[in-house]
Formats: sequence, structure tokens, C-alpha cells
Amino acid sequence: MRKPKIGLALGSGGARGFAHLGVIKALHEANIPIDCIAGSSMGALVGGLYGSGHDLERLYKLAAAFRRKYYLDFTVPKMGFISGQKIKEFIRIFTMGRTIEQLSPTLWIVATDIKTGEKVIFKDGPLANAIRASISIPGIFIPEKINGRLLVDGGVVDRVPVSVVKEMGADIVIAVDVSHVKGDVEITSIFDVIIQSIDIMQDELARLKQFDADVMIKPRVEQYSAKAFTNTEDIIRIGEEEALKQIPLIVDVIQKWKESQHE
Repeated sequence: MRKPKIGLALGSGGARGFAHLGVIKALHEANIPIDCIAGSSMGALVGGLYGSGHDLERLYKLAAAFRRKYYLDFTVPKMGFISGQKIKEFIRIFTMGRTIEQLSPTLWIVATDIKTGEKVIFKDGPLANAIRASISIPGIFIPEKINGRLLVDGGVVDRVPVSVVKEMGADIVIAVDVSHVKGDVEITSIFDVIIQSIDIMQDELARLKQFDADVMIKPRVEQYSAKAFTNTEDIIRIGEEEALKQIPLIVDVIQKWKESQHE
């Protein structure tokens, strides 16, 4: 009897997306295989680093050392404040210049065509370019141009890409949503205004569109800034703890799937 194909939908959320690493670690330790991943924005970045073959200890160290200086390359604002060349080079180095089709587990990356509003799914091609497109927060990063399309953050159109994981053929979908609106947040810069606005819009969309996942993991990391990259260890730990709580449910879902195959 074949095993169920288990897919992970990793959502957007800026620095809070490092919680995805904690979730992956908890699944590893519970011997729950990850066969495929779909990622939006930060979910795409974590999925790409993980799929490039780094062990989790190395990824934890990389996340802890990550700072804004790695991606801040300011430009004269036309379509964004940050040119994005710096972060693309960072991604290229740490994913060893891989293409999407070289990754294991399989990764599909979600971006948004800013002109048409369409969801764009990358299934092959240069990994760094696709991740750079998927993390392009509108108004902050200059959109990434690929195949004549102007692309921005995947979270704009699909915050937690559950439907994409299903399209990948997953029998069981585990979704991770790290993007929740924090009320009474301090707004002191244009970056805060943009990020909080996107969080509010995505929260509203998420309310309208229930995520049809078998298991939904929601690490409560909204108290941390999406842009600061300063409490990385705490964010990862919360992701791990939240995933551990859901392990019995995941095991139960896998068992029920196996039983259904006998019927």
C-alpha cells in the first residue's frame, strides 16, 4: 500500500515566517515526512532554503544571523524603496544557485502578477528569481520581472497556498499561517503602514476564504514585527511548540487516510 503524499503550505508573514522552520523541525522529529511544499513569500524562502539540502541546525543558525542589512539596498523610489538585488544574491548563495526542479522535497512558489492580478506558480527555473518575486512586498520591494510579467508578493493573492499543495498531488495538507493582524501596533514609518495594511487585507481575505487544509497550524507570532528580524529564535520556538501540539492530530489524519485506502 502506498504511503500518503504529505504536503506543506507555508504562508507569508515577513520575519514571522521563520516559525515555518520550527514547524518543519517538529514534523521531522515526529517522523512525519514532507513530500512537497508550496510557499508564498517568506514561506517560499524557507521552503527554498530547506529544499536546497541544508540541515535544520544550519538553517536555525542562518535564521538567527539574518539581519535587515542582508536585504536593504535602497533605491530612488519609483516602484519600491528596495531594489532587491541584495536579497536575490543572498538567496542565490544560500541555495547554491539551484533551480526549483533540483529541490527535495518538491517546491512550488507562488507570486502575484501585479498587472493582471493573476496567481503565478513557479514549478521550475532559477530558484532565486522565483523567491525574489514571491517576497516582493508591494511598495517596499521593486517588483521582479520574469518572462515579461511584473511580479509581487505571493501573499497578495494566496496567503497560505493550500490549493497549490493540492494541485501538487498531496493527499494530506498541513498548512502554516503566521500572518495575523496585531492590534495597537506602533506605526512609525511607511514600511509599517504598508505591512500593516497588507496584513489587514489578507486577514479579511482569509476570513472570507476558509483554508481547506487537513491540519492548520497557527503559530501566535503576531506580537513580533514582520520586518525586524530580531526575535528569530523566539519565533522559531513558537512555530515548533505550535506544531508539536498538532502532531497527534496529524498522526490521526494519516491513520484515517490509510484506513480509507482499505475500504
